Amino acid sequence: MKIAGLQKLTLLDYPGKVACTVFTYGCNFRCPYCHNASIAVSDKALPDMLPVGELEAFLRKRQGMLDGVVVTGGEPTLQPDLQEMLQMIKALGYAVKLDTNGSRPDTVLDIIRNGLADRIAMDIKAAPDMYAEAVGLTHVDITAVDESRRIIMESGIDYEFRTTVVKGMHREADVIAIAKWIKGAKEYYLQQFKDSGDLIAPAGLSAFDEREMERFAEAAAPYVAAVSVRGV
Repeated sequence: MKIAGLQKLTLLDYPGKVACTVFTYGCNFRCPYCHNASIAVSDKALPDMLPVGELEAFLRKRQGMLDGVVVTGGEPTLQPDLQEMLQMIKALGYAVKLDTNGSRPDTVLDIIRNGLADRIAMDIKAAPDMYAEAVGLTHVDITAVDESRRIIMESGIDYEFRTTVVKGMHREADVIAIAKWIKGAKEYYLQQFKDSGDLIAPAGLSAFDEREMERFAEAAAPYVAAVSVRGV
């Protein structure tokens, strides 16, 4: 398991829970606005990787203090031993929130069927016709992303969809197209772009202001039960 790091406490990443966040190396997308570029572009075993045993020891010490564990990346579903790690986390009594880009629907389905995630957050990067550009590739299998969307919406577990909205890449029409794509979803979050200083291709990208973000949320609201803005 290629664990890039551990945030020992978060009150934001898992709604309603006191949690920690586990970051995994490697991603199959190259989103220009990715704020974890140094993690996403690497899939190597680096010297500062956190061993799973150390993660387990940390979680044992935090039993009774933390409620949940967020597993994010990079893209966690690329890790061949992800389910083994999730089993360990669940066996210690923690709720699990999995973040995914939705590119590996079979893995998402297995995790749900095996009861290894209590909440899934899936990134919807762009409207379907703009997906390849948004993820920094010449081609992307949009059918896989759509299948993950369907699986998650029909799963019966807690979930959210989210889009990081970036000036220079997204327009209000794109947000509406995404909202129509996930029509009937429980929760949809529009996240304000932040320049973390660790971006893949930051040229020409900037953040929409709070007023613009709220306008986008209003435009998406007719299609999704709950639409909220994050990060403003």
